[in-house]
Amino acid sequence: MYNFALIGAGGYIAPRHFKAIKETGNHLVAAFDKNDSVGIIDSHYPDAEYFIEFERFEAYLENLKRKKSKDAVDYISIASPNYLHDSHMRTALRLGAHAICEKPLVLHATDIDALHEVEKETGKKISTILQLRHHPIIIALKEKVSKAPKDKIYDIDLTYITSRGKWYFVSWKGDILKSGGLASNIGIHFFDMLSWIFGNVKLNQVHHNEASKCAGYMEFERARVRWFLSVDYNDNPEEVKKKGQRTYRSITIDNEELEFSEGFTDLHTVSYKEILAGRGYGVLDARESIVIAEAIRYAPIVKSSDAHPFIKGA
Repeated sequence: MYNFALIGAGGYIAPRHFKAIKETGNHLVAAFDKNDSVGIIDSHYPDAEYFIEFERFEAYLENLKRKKSKDAVDYISIASPNYLHDSHMRTALRLGAHAICEKPLVLHATDIDALHEVEKETGKKISTILQLRHHPIIIALKEKVSKAPKDKIYDIDLTYITSRGKWYFVSWKGDILKSGGLASNIGIHFFDMLSWIFGNVKLNQVHHNEASKCAGYMEFERARVRWFLSVDYNDNPEEVKKKGQRTYRSITIDNEELEFSEGFTDLHTVSYKEILAGRGYGVLDARESIVIAEAIRYAPIVKSSDAHPFIKGA
């Protein structure tokens, strides 16, 4: 059994981390979030220490380490706002713990190399949650592509609409300097999946980029991809709205739908199991998706006949 601490206990994704820590048979020693609406902890670890000031949280963990306490933490899970990931991973490693960090690992590709150096200095490892790599359908797709003729190029349409209310744009998620924008905040897993299966990016065009939606076209070594990301409910197809749904996810490969709508809820637990078994994904594994998302953030807008159908005419 390992001892864990969690940074970002009040966030949207935190319950999946609580669940993963519990389901892998480990113990949560302490949690931090500047907000105190964290009653979810009672469902998992009611005896965990809780802090709303990061300095006190850090001092508590350092004291446990210094005293060689049985509660000294082995892992620190990080589910804080994106722009703080880099600092929190460095803190974890320097406290003598391994880090398990949510996506995106960092917002700037140059930080990847710096973090790798901190790993070498401390002897501790950073693992990242790239959960789509653990989805059975995605694993099967990777195997299928690997067995196909090497000159086979796939045509892909990626569409992901996950409706958000006005709160989204008031929160840190609506601040591109803190979230990295939609490409980093909601697109990163898809970009990682695409590069994992189809190779590195050769061309990365952006056709539309605003706070609520963005779209573009990429060429990977073995795929041509039109992509569209949105948090605007109005972008949902009418059939989705009629069902009362607020999310639409579609990936077509050579005009065939890739059905992988199920099986997402347990992927954090699977990720934790793989990480704890020494088979997790590290900082270098995350590099290509970080490069893609960062390039989208700063790319000029171009008009193209390769635009995604959802954005044509926008």
